[in-house]
Amino acid sequence: MRRGVIALMGLSVFGAAPLGAQRQTEQNAFTWSARIPSGHWIRVRNLSGEINVIASNSDRVEVTATRQWRRSDPESVRFEVHKYGPNDEDVVICAIWNDRTDCDENGYETHNESHNMRNNDVSVQFRVAVPRGVKVGVSTVNGAVSVDGATSEVEATTVNGEVEATSSGGPVNASTVNGSVTARMGRFDNDEDLNFSTVNGTVVAEFTGDLDADVELSTVNGRFHTDYPVTVNGRLDPRHLRARLGRGGRRIKLSTVNGNVELRRRG
Repeated sequence: MRRGVIALMGLSVFGAAPLGAQRQTEQNAFTWSARIPSGHWIRVRNLSGEINVIASNSDRVEVTATRQWRRSDPESVRFEVHKYGPNDEDVVICAIWNDRTDCDENGYETHNESHNMRNNDVSVQFRVAVPRGVKVGVSTVNGAVSVDGATSEVEATTVNGEVEATSSGGPVNASTVNGSVTARMGRFDNDEDLNFSTVNGTVVAEFTGDLDADVELSTVNGRFHTDYPVTVNGRLDPRHLRARLGRGGRRIKLSTVNGNVELRRRG
């Protein structure tokens, strides 16, 4: 059975300082660079700290991780690189806090039973530069996720933090629990379903040009907005809207509890 991207067991054990708090020490802890063929994945998995993805100026994927801490031992966090897929041409890079951690292309799962982990304030900030055509999958628990400059498929998730993911291609899937989600994408050929979700925050999805899709928008405390003409399916519900765009097709779901839901058209 496929594990979820992030197992939520023991989330409260990480005693990192609040986002934006002043750090006492910083260390450039990890660098990695290699060629990944177009159409293959670079995946980066984190627990505490943000992930930023930008376009590469070369034909290589370049990953840099910086450790920050106030009291804890920065060496308590290590880094692992795994290759997978056909001819080992896909790569997943993990920041590991706990020896009892499983991290691979299917997800990140930690079984925490150490008292010391509850006081660990080390965080890791990843910077990932990707060339054209490389697929991007990034996930963390405590921290924002930003993807800009991607040209292919993107998966971006966190639990506590904002997610902003932009690809000139696509598809893009993005989610968080506490924070807003903004996803932007250009034209893409496949008919995969798309999902954009949070609990506390606004969800915005922007597409380039015309769009053929069956969309589902839901919010409890918020409003709907769409730049596209829609054909409503069923009764008009202020909390849950099912509609068809154009000829219909792929399913696109935007959902939140506390926030607005917006479907925007670019260009």
